[in-house]
Formats: sequence, C-alpha cells, structure tokens
Amino acid sequence: MSDTKVYSKELQKLFLEILVDNQETYGRIQNIYNPKNFDRSLQEVAEFIKEHADKFKAMPTFDQINALCEVDLQPATGIDDAHRDWFMAEFESFAKTKELERAILKAADLLEKGGDFNPIEKLVKDAIQIGLVRDIGTDYFANPRQRLMDIKSSNGQVSTGWKNLDKVLFGGMNRGELNIFAGGSGSGKSLFMQNLSVNWMTAGLNGIYLTLELSEGLTAMRMDAMVANCGTRDIFKNLDDVELKVGLTGKKSGKFQIKYLPAQSNVNDIRAFIKEYTIQKNCNVDFLMVDYLDLLMPVTAKVSPNDLFVKDKYVSEELRNLAKELNVILVTASQLNRSAVDETVFDHSHISGGISKINTADNVFGIFTSRQMREGGKYQLQLLKTRSSSGVDSKVNLDFDVNSLRIVDAVDSEDDATGVSSTSALANNILAGIKGKSKVTVGPDEVVNGSTGEITKVPAADVQSTMLKNMLSGLKTQAKAK
Repeated sequence: MSDTKVYSKELQKLFLEILVDNQETYGRIQNIYNPKNFDRSLQEVAEFIKEHADKFKAMPTFDQINALCEVDLQPATGIDDAHRDWFMAEFESFAKTKELERAILKAADLLEKGGDFNPIEKLVKDAIQIGLVRDIGTDYFANPRQRLMDIKSSNGQVSTGWKNLDKVLFGGMNRGELNIFAGGSGSGKSLFMQNLSVNWMTAGLNGIYLTLELSEGLTAMRMDAMVANCGTRDIFKNLDDVELKVGLTGKKSGKFQIKYLPAQSNVNDIRAFIKEYTIQKNCNVDFLMVDYLDLLMPVTAKVSPNDLFVKDKYVSEELRNLAKELNVILVTASQLNRSAVDETVFDHSHISGGISKINTADNVFGIFTSRQMREGGKYQLQLLKTRSSSGVDSKVNLDFDVNSLRIVDAVDSEDDATGVSSTSALANNILAGIKGKSKVTVGPDEVVNGSTGEITKVPAADVQSTMLKNMLSGLKTQAKAK
C-alpha cells in the first residue's frame, strides 16, 4: 500500500457534507479551511460554504447549496464524536498536503524565473506549518503551584556569572530570549560577549560564538587570556602555562566552538551551521553568541544595508525567532550612534538604527565606559530594556582586568537594583548626618540646630568655629558607626 494518501473527489465531498452538517465542526477547522484545496468541481461549493458561514455566522442548508451550486450534497448519517475526531485528523492532513502541493508548484515557477530563493523557502515553510489549533492555553486556576514551578523549570534561566547583573534580571538570562549589548566603537561589546561565554562554558553549558568581524584566532586568543588569567601580551611567553590551564578548563566545561561568518550573512546561514555542528559534535547548543547584529542581513525581506531601521527590525525578529526555535540563550551586540558619544546616561534614541531592535529584544544593555574608566578597570552596564524584570534604568558596576580582559563583579558591589553602590550610600549617609547635626546662621549672632530647629544666641566670632566643630563631630560619629 502506498504511503501517499489520495484525497479523491468522493472523500472531499464527504468532508463538505460533514462540515455542513455541524456548525461547530466548521468553527474548529476554519483557520485551515481553503476552498482552493478542493477538487475543481467542488471549489464553488466550498467557497459558498465559507462565504455563508463567515457572513451569516451559520452554515447554509443542503437545499441552499444544491440549488445554488447545482451539486448533490447529502446530510452525513451516523456521525458521532469518534467520527468527528477522524474527520479532524483527516482534514488537517488534507489541508497540509494540498497547501504543500501548491507551494511546490509555485516554487517551480519561481525557480524557472530565477532570482531569490527566500520566497520559495517561505512558501514551503508556511505550508508545512499548517495545522489545527489544539493547544487552548493555560487554565489560570488549575494548580497554581505547578504552573509557577513549570515557569521556574522551563524558562531555562541561567546566571550570567555576575551577581550584580543577576539581581536586576531577577536571576539571569532565559532561553528563547534575545539579549543585546549596545556600545560605541571600541567600548567592549565583544569583550562582554566573550566574558559571558567563559562564564557559561565553565558552568558546563555548550555554546557557539559566531564572529562576523574578528577572526577566529583573535577571538580565541582573547578568551585564552581570560581562561588562563594571563595578559594578552604574555600569552606566548607563558605558552605552556596557558595550554595547561585551557586544557584543564576544557575537561570540566561544556563544549565551545568559535566560527567566523562573513559580514552580511543571515539567520539561515546561522541555522545551517548550527545544524551541522550539532550533527558532527552530537550535542545540543545552550547559548549562542552573534558578534554582531548590525552585520547581519535579513532573510524574509530584501532591504538596503543602508536602511538600518528596516534591516535591523527584520534581523532582530529573525534572531529572536531563532532563539525560540533552538531554545537557546542568544546574545548579540549593536552599535550606539554618534549622539551617545558625550552622554553619561543612555536611552533608546542612542541605539544605532533606531528603536526597532529595542522593541524586539528582551534585554538591552548599554555599555558605558571611558578611557579613564577602562584604565582604572571599571565598566558600567545600563539597562535600557528588560522584559522579565523591573530593572529598567538600573546601573550595574563591573570591574575589568586590563591585562587578562576578564570582567567580574565590582568590589564596591551594588546593594540593590537602584544602581547606588555601597560607597555612594556611605557618602550619602555622612552628608545627611552633617546636614542633620550642623548649625547654620540665622542672624549675625544666631544659629539654628538642623536636628531640633532650636535657635540660640552665639557670638558672631564663634559661629564659624561652632559649625566646624559640629561637622567634625558628625564625621567622627559616622566613622565609628561604620
């Protein structure tokens, strides 16, 4: 018996008879109901049924159909729930088969004309994805505990390796999400992605680093410095030590691959590489680094590389869909525009290409640094967007080792998600203490106590001396308390 099912004219006619017999059945399959899928002799009937049901919210009668379309449809007899289940399964297969047949024929015409293959891929993909809606979502009141535990276990949340950043992200980054590090030229976008890669692979995750700018060798050498805690200038001087440390790290880490892709590659190129990688390495991918978004081109639309807003909109959407499809944590980077050069606080307007990629991304981090900060070993991340937490506008301070290129939590770590460090908090407390305890002049020979509001007479010559003593006393009290 052939595996290919033949949907004869008689079987298609039975489909229509079962549909007309029950309005509810039509409602369940109307999302995949296409009159063009039927035999030519039945297309007029199928079209009339659709028009009548959509316009009048009711199925036409058999008498109406037979009179207007000159056919002979008869009510289906003996149809029970089991038969309707059979119909649902068969009609879904019928719709998918017919849509795929038409897509293949249309693709053949497009191939003869030559040109872009992307529309062909979309035609076939859309046909394959046709199906009935069976998943009706989540029953809110059914087992709240299990529902919450499912979220906790299924979102695949992974710590970034930086506790300060995890705090504002409510735990870390999630699988299926698109994360963007935005910074100016030379700000360290690649460094952040490489450091994250080290954090995750040493935590046992499998990852891929796709570079569209730096070579595979240079990318790997930077990460050698991070893993071996060795200055990039000293790697070749300490080659034996670096080799040993990288080798030992590899034995207890996840798998990690670095691959160069040419600029203006697209998501299909990435998808094809990952498929080949998983086959050859026989492992799944947990995280994907794409360095970086601005150098990719979209698959689903032909746009000029100069039209950044439209180009980046499509690329961002395709990257996020890829993250969902592969169930990976996807991290990429993007340029800040010229207006951000002299700014100390970033907003959406500073992202190159506009807000299109901001709208699509789940988390967007602005990288703030300066020459002085880098030389002093400091970085700051500003959260421009976060979909799964309330950390927007938070600032996270990080330390940077200029020699090994390693980025770690700042020594003066964040006390909370407000971006106020412990050092800043101490300074604010001391200042508040000085304001509260000091006395200021009201008149030539009067002062007011900042804590009690009491006004007392003081010789004018003693006013400055009194204020200085109170300020010193306040500082001493704060120092002892600490």
